[in-house]
Order: sequence, then structure tokens, then C-alpha cells
Amino acid sequence: MNDAAEIAGPDILKEWVGQPRVYEKSFNPELYHEVQQFIFREARLQDIHDYDAWEALWTDDALYWVPANGTDTDPERQMSLIYDNRSRIALRIRQLKTGRRHSQTPPSQLARVISNFEFLKSDSDDIRVMCNAQIFETNLRGDTMWASRNEYTLRRVEGELKIAYKKVVLINNNKAIYTLSFLV
Repeated sequence: MNDAAEIAGPDILKEWVGQPRVYEKSFNPELYHEVQQFIFREARLQDIHDYDAWEALWTDDALYWVPANGTDTDPERQMSLIYDNRSRIALRIRQLKTGRRHSQTPPSQLARVISNFEFLKSDSDDIRVMCNAQIFETNLRGDTMWASRNEYTLRRVEGELKIAYKKVVLINNNKAIYTLSFLV
């Protein structure tokens, strides 16, 4: 049995768990701590709407993807909630900063909890990690609880971790969702 098969999960969940992944079996406590602190910082920046600092966490070739209707859809052929390259990430930030996004006037108050960190095998120097997130959002519309499985590819750029890839799979992305107008 190979590593991917060990974690594939039951067939009934494949649509929501996604493709089999190969998890890292070795453990580097210093790297684990560094990555965990980096992702916690990203979450805090999102929660406090520090858009410029959040944008600075991304590499120049970054990809930010929030699929719709499943986990491993084809973003080039199927609808996504977000499928942004680096320039679209910058545009999204500029739009949020205009103050004219009525769904964020006033801005949502957010608090997220990040957990279940697992490292994936990587064929390069990039660091691949998965984790879960729960986000509590309150705004004029009411309160909403979001939950997701997040997958990151992190890369060192001039000695600092940066996000090269972030995929956020909302666990209810097969249903109609409220406006997702904040950084997830």
C-alpha cells in the first residue's frame, strides 16, 4: 500500500476530501512552529482587515483559489468562488480598500480558529501544508459560521515565508452561500 492510498478515505467522501495526498511522515518541530505561526499571522491579518500586510504575504506568482461545488473541480472550466492570480489578488485588495464595498460597510467582525496542521510531501523546496479553519463572522446581516479545509504551498523568498498557493475549500460549497465579501 502506498502512502496516498493510506489516506484516500472512503469513496463516498472523495468529492469533499479531494484527491489522495501524500502526507509527510517526518516531523521538524522548528519548521512546524514557523509554519504554524505564519498561518496564524495570516489569519490575524484577515480578521483585522489589514489588507496591505495580508497582500505582502503572497509571492509574485501566487494563486488563490476557493472552489465551488466540490474540492478538485477544474477552475479553468468550472465556477469558483475565487480564482485569483497575483494581479487579481491586488485588485481584490484595492476594491476592499475603496470603502465602497457595501457588503463590507461596516466591515465584518471576524475571528478564526486554525487547527489540524498536516504537512504534505513536496518534490521541491516549497512547503506544502493543510489545515482546517473555522471563521465566525458577524455583520449587519447577522452571524455566520464558516468552516474550511485549507491547503497552502509556502515558499521562502529572501528568507521569509510567502504564500505561493492557497486553496480554501468551504465545507458547504455545494450550497448557496451568503456573500463571501471578506478575505477567507
